[in-house]
Amino acid sequence: MIEQVRQAVDKLVRRLENDQAMDGSWRYCCESGPMTDAYMILLLRALGLADNDVIQPLSSRILSLQNHHGAWSLFHDEPGWGNLSATVESYYALLSAGHDTTDDEPLEQARHFIRQHGGLAQIGTSTRAMLACTGQLPWKHYKVPLIWTLLPKWFPVNFFDFVGYARGHIAPVLIAAHCGTPATSPYLPDLSASLLQPTRKENRTHKQAQLRKSPLSVKTWSLQRLEHFVLKHIEQDGTLMSYASATFFMIYALLGMGYPKHHPTIVQAIEGLKSFIYPLSNGAHLQNMTSTVWDTALLSYAIQTIPQIDTTTMVRKAQTYLLVRQHHQTRDIEPPDARSDGGGWGFSDVNTLIPDVDDTTAALRAITHSAKTSSSVQCAWRRGLNWVLSMQNSDGGWPAFERNKNKRIVSNLAIDGAKATLTDPSCPDLTGRTLEFLCNDAGYTQKDKVVQRAVNWLLKHQEVDGSWYGRWGICFIYGTWAALTGLLAAGLDASHPSIRRAVAWLHDIQNADGGWGESCLSDTRHTYVPLGRSTLSQTAWATDALITASSHTMPAIEHGIRFLSTEILAMGKDQSDWTTSYPTGGELPGGFYIHFHSYNTIWPLLTFGHYLQKFQTADEP
Repeated sequence: MIEQVRQAVDKLVRRLENDQAMDGSWRYCCESGPMTDAYMILLLRALGLADNDVIQPLSSRILSLQNHHGAWSLFHDEPGWGNLSATVESYYALLSAGHDTTDDEPLEQARHFIRQHGGLAQIGTSTRAMLACTGQLPWKHYKVPLIWTLLPKWFPVNFFDFVGYARGHIAPVLIAAHCGTPATSPYLPDLSASLLQPTRKENRTHKQAQLRKSPLSVKTWSLQRLEHFVLKHIEQDGTLMSYASATFFMIYALLGMGYPKHHPTIVQAIEGLKSFIYPLSNGAHLQNMTSTVWDTALLSYAIQTIPQIDTTTMVRKAQTYLLVRQHHQTRDIEPPDARSDGGGWGFSDVNTLIPDVDDTTAALRAITHSAKTSSSVQCAWRRGLNWVLSMQNSDGGWPAFERNKNKRIVSNLAIDGAKATLTDPSCPDLTGRTLEFLCNDAGYTQKDKVVQRAVNWLLKHQEVDGSWYGRWGICFIYGTWAALTGLLAAGLDASHPSIRRAVAWLHDIQNADGGWGESCLSDTRHTYVPLGRSTLSQTAWATDALITASSHTMPAIEHGIRFLSTEILAMGKDQSDWTTSYPTGGELPGGFYIHFHSYNTIWPLLTFGHYLQKFQTADEP
C-alpha cells in the first residue's frame, strides 16, 4: 500500500509542478452551474454588445450541461428532473445568444420543462431579479421601503445586520428595483412569447424624472447612499467585491440610475467579468469568483505534509504569492465596529475587501514553517493570527466573514436561503478548522480560554448521530472531518464520547468500495444523504479524520487510502465518471454549489501526507 500511495503522490506533485504559475499561485477553475454563464450572455446582449468570442464558448458549455429531460441541474442527483431556475436562466441566455425555439429541439425541451414546472412564477429570488433587470418581470417583489437602508445600527433590523457579501448583492438589487429602469434591448427576446408569462414594462423616463424632481427625498437620499456603498466596494479589476453575481446587478443598477453603458465604471466591470472566464473542454465558464488564494494556500500546505519529497521551490514561490495577497487594512469600515486592522486573506486573487477566517487559517498554515525562521514572515503570520482571534463569535465558534452576524429576525426573512446567505453564524467546519490551526500550528492548548470556548461550542453542536454539519462543504462528512480534527488537536482523547460517536458514524457510512460519498441534498434536507458513489474529496476528508483519531492503522483507513490511490492513478482514463466533477463545495443550499478543480488534488494529497507521516513504517495489512 505504501508504494501505491507514493506513486499517487508523485503523480499529483508532478501535476502541481507543471501547473504552478510564474507568480507562485495555482489557478484552477472554481466551477459552478450555468447561472454566471447565462447572466454574462444576457448582460452583453442587454448592452447591445456582440462579443461572440465570449458568448459562443459560454453558450457551448450551457448546452453541454443540458440533461436528457431538457433541463439543467445543479448536481448529478438533483431530484425533479432538473432545476427550474437554472433552466430558465439557461433557456433565456441561449435564446439571447441566437438560438431559436422554432427549430431547436433542446430549447423546445427546455421550454416544455419550464412550463410543466410552474413557469416564471416558481423561480428563485436571484433569477427573478435578473429577469426584472432585463424587463421580463416587474419589480414588485423587491419594493422594500428604502428608508430601511437609513435605519441606525440600534434598530432591530438594519442594513448592516446583513453579512458583507449579502450587502454587496442587496444594495444593487434595491437600486435597480427602485429606479425601475430595465435594461431592455432588441437583442433580448421577450420570454412572454414562449413561456406565456405577461410582462410589465416600466416607464424609464418617468422614473428618472421623479428622482430628479425630489433631490432631497428620503428615497433619493437612500439611493445615493446605496450608490456610494456600491462604488466604494468596487475592486481594482472593476468587479463588485470580487463576485460576478454582485457585479451583474451593479451594472444594471448603474444603468438604472442613468449611467451610460460606456461609462468607465461599467466598461471596467465588464472587463473584470471577462477576466473570470476559464476555458474548459466543453466551452468556457465564467467563475462567480476565482479561488486562487484558497487553492494556493491549501496546496502549499498539503505538499509540505509529504515526507521525503523536496517541494521547497514550489512552497517558496507559493509563499511569495500568499504574502502579497494578505490584506493590510480592511476597506469595508462599516459598520463602525468592524475589524479594520487587516491581517486576513480573502478567497480570490482580486479580493482586497472581504477577508475570511477559512482562507486566513489556510494561508497561515502554509507559511507557519517559514515564520519560524523569517522575521518578515513571522510579522505577517502574527497579524493574521491576531485577526483570526478577533473574529471569534460571542458564542465561542467562528463565522466566515463577520463577527456576530446572526440575528434570528434576519435569518427568518422570507428570502430564499435567508439563513445561509444573509447571516454569518458560527459553523462547525470553520470552528473545527480554526481550532485545529490554533492548537497544531499556533501553540494554543485547552488551558487557553479561546480554545475552551470553541471546544464547548463544537460539543454542543454535534448532531445526534455523531456527525457535524459543514456549511462550506458537502456536508456532514466535511463538517465531521473539520470538527473531529479540531477537537483532537485541542487535546480531547480518542476515547472521549463525542470523538467515539463521530468515528463510529464515519465507519457506518463508508461505502463498499472503501470510499465515502455524500449528496448535495444533505444541506437542504439537514440530514446525511448518501450519494451512492464515492468521491475523492469526501473520501479524503473521512479518511483523514480517521487517521487523526487513530493511533494505528485499521481496515477502514486502509480501504479509504486504497480507494484514493487507485482512483488517483487511474485519473483521466474514464471521461464519463461524473463523480470526479461532482460539486463538494457548498455556497447556497439548494441554489449554488462549486466543483473545485483543485479538490481532487488537495485533499487526497493532504490525506496521503498524514497517512505517510503516521503509518509508513507500520506493517502492511
